[in-house]
Amino acid sequence: MEEIKVFCPATIANVSCGFDVLGLALDSVGDEMVIRKTKEKGIRITKILGQNLPLDAEKNVAGVAGFALLAQADYNGGFEIEIDKIIKPGSGIGSSAASSAGAVWGMNQLLGNPFSELELVAFAMQGEKLASLVAHADNVAPALFGGFTLVRSYDPLDVVAVHTPKELFATVIHPQIEVKTADSRKVLKTSISLQDGIKQWGNLGGLITGLFTEDYDLISRSLQDHIVEPIRSILIPGFNDVKKAAQAGGALGSGISGSGPSIFALSKGEETALEVGKSMKEVYKKIGIDFEVHVSKINTQGCKKIS
Repeated sequence: MEEIKVFCPATIANVSCGFDVLGLALDSVGDEMVIRKTKEKGIRITKILGQNLPLDAEKNVAGVAGFALLAQADYNGGFEIEIDKIIKPGSGIGSSAASSAGAVWGMNQLLGNPFSELELVAFAMQGEKLASLVAHADNVAPALFGGFTLVRSYDPLDVVAVHTPKELFATVIHPQIEVKTADSRKVLKTSISLQDGIKQWGNLGGLITGLFTEDYDLISRSLQDHIVEPIRSILIPGFNDVKKAAQAGGALGSGISGSGPSIFALSKGEETALEVGKSMKEVYKKIGIDFEVHVSKINTQGCKKIS
């Protein structure tokens, strides 16, 4: 195989109580990439559609992630990349992660899969480092593994696949403003109280347990963030009203998607998720902010080949 077309899913990171360690992949929204082998060494990005991003591979997250893979690969050639960029940068649903994960996943396929999913996560994290100055894995891990993932450890890197209940759907509303991940990290505190930590650990354990046992009531009770959301929500217009609307629409819970400004909600069943989306829309209609809404089942495959 000399060329591959790849679907690179959007992702929701943190999922309320799992800052930098928990994420999930979406099925209905993502980028597309075409990656092909070349005899010429290195990486060239030849085309980017949809967004104004650098073609210079050393300044593009896809290129940086790809270079990390090439440095470890037994391969004398290079790659060309074309990107159809559907996920807007700064949207909070893993734009840089989709490019980073898609690039290394596609290259790995073309090379005959010499690298494991965990190794691909490590390569893709280098793209995230370029975008946000931090090599976090809570977006790239679900983009590569699919479903929900838990980053149990960063040193050494250890990613655990988490069971996805079949009836779980995500609703994401993206107000048409940009919040850069690097900027949203600057407002965070560098220390937390023991009391807040205990609350957060309890919710994270409860959410993971709820996912594995398909206990939707437990999932609902656990979707709370006592550490990051109170600070970052200030950057998102109408945040509290959107959360109330999601709850009124029947959501299990809601919160900030990644670093924002997108807001996610999880629901039991597609019908409820669609109703939640309608409720969320009304808030931004009243405020007068343009928005996009995505309703999606959880993508349990991650990046995948497009025929």
